[in-house]
Amino acid sequence: MIYRALGLMSGSSLDGLDMAFVEFHEAGGKWTFELKQADCLPYSKEWEEKLAHATKLNAGEYLLLHTEYGRYIASQVKHFIEKYELDYQVQLIASHGHTTFHFPEKNTTGQLGDGASIAALTGIATVTDLRAVDMALGGQGAPIVPIGERLLWPGYPILLNLGGIANVSIQSNDKHVAFDICPANKVLNLLIQETGKAYDDGGSLAAQGTVNEPLLSALNALDYYSKPYPKSLANDFGIEIVYPLVKNAGLTLPDALATYVEHIAVQLKQALLSFKSEEPISMLITGGGAHHRYMGSRINYHLASLNITAEIPDASIINYKEAIVMALMGVLRWREEVNVYSAVTGAERNSVGGALWITT
Repeated sequence: MIYRALGLMSGSSLDGLDMAFVEFHEAGGKWTFELKQADCLPYSKEWEEKLAHATKLNAGEYLLLHTEYGRYIASQVKHFIEKYELDYQVQLIASHGHTTFHFPEKNTTGQLGDGASIAALTGIATVTDLRAVDMALGGQGAPIVPIGERLLWPGYPILLNLGGIANVSIQSNDKHVAFDICPANKVLNLLIQETGKAYDDGGSLAAQGTVNEPLLSALNALDYYSKPYPKSLANDFGIEIVYPLVKNAGLTLPDALATYVEHIAVQLKQALLSFKSEEPISMLITGGGAHHRYMGSRINYHLASLNITAEIPDASIINYKEAIVMALMGVLRWREEVNVYSAVTGAERNSVGGALWITT
C-alpha cells in the first residue's frame, strides 16, 4: 500500500511549523518512506508571543486561540501545497499541534490547533490529538515518536532527539524504552535570545565558555532526574525552573551556555548508563541540537565510556524527523492500527491515538 501524508509539528523551541510531505510504502508489515517535500515556516513575532503565553489565558481566550491556531495551520498548509505544487497529492494531514498544558498525573494534555478547522479549510482529512488516548489510559502521552523509530529506522538501537526537550528512545527485539531526558534547545535559545540572536550557531559561543561546577551540580540535583522512566516533561519545567536557575547564577553568556550544554551531555550519559554494551552502539541524533557541534563533541566525550557513538544523518532527517513520524502516525490512525506504545509511555495498553476529522 502507498500513502501520501503531510505531517505537521510545532516544537517547544517555537522556531516555526515543520511540514513534511511523505510517501509511505507498506508491504507485509514493513514500512519504507520517501520525504517528497519539507519546509519550516517560521512563526511571526506575534505568533511566538501567542503560543508562548497560551497557558496564561482564561478558558474562553484559550478556546479562541485553539480555533485561531487551527485556521492558521490550515492557511500554512494551503501555502505549502501551492508553493510545492502538491494539489490533489496530499491524502491526509497529521497535525501534532502545539503543546501547552501537560499533566500526566491527571491524565490531561493540551495541544493547540483545532482539527476541525484544519480539515474544513483544506478539504483534507486530518488527524489531531495524537497523545490523548494514551493519557486517558494512564500513560505519559510521551514520547510518541517510538512507533516511527521502530518502523522507519529499525537499524538504530538508540535514537536521540535534541529539540526543545531532549528525549531518547532505546529499541531492541524484545523491548522499547523511551523518555524525556531534560530541557535542551529551549533553555539554550532563551539564553542566547537576550543578545538578539535566535540560537547559538554551531555552539560557537558555548565553546568559548567554561563550565561552572556549582551550577552544574545544582542542575543535576533537580528531582526529575532521579525519577524512573516512563517519564515526560512539560515545557514549563525548562522555562520556569531550569532557565531561572541558570540565569540567576550570574554567569557570562558563554559560561552559562557551556554549563548547560554540559548538563545535557551528563544527563544523557546518566540516562544510558544501564544500556552500556560491550559491542559498539550507533546512536542516531536528530532535532535542531544535531547542528550544535560543541554539544555533539561533549555528548561523544561522555558516551565514549559506554561504547556509544553518535551518528548525524542528512539535514532533512535532522530537521524533519518528528514531522515525518507525525505523518506516519496519522496513516496508522487511518488504518486503525496501534500508533502509541504503552511500553514507553506507561499506559495500560497500546493504543490507536488521534481524532480523525473528515469534512467531505
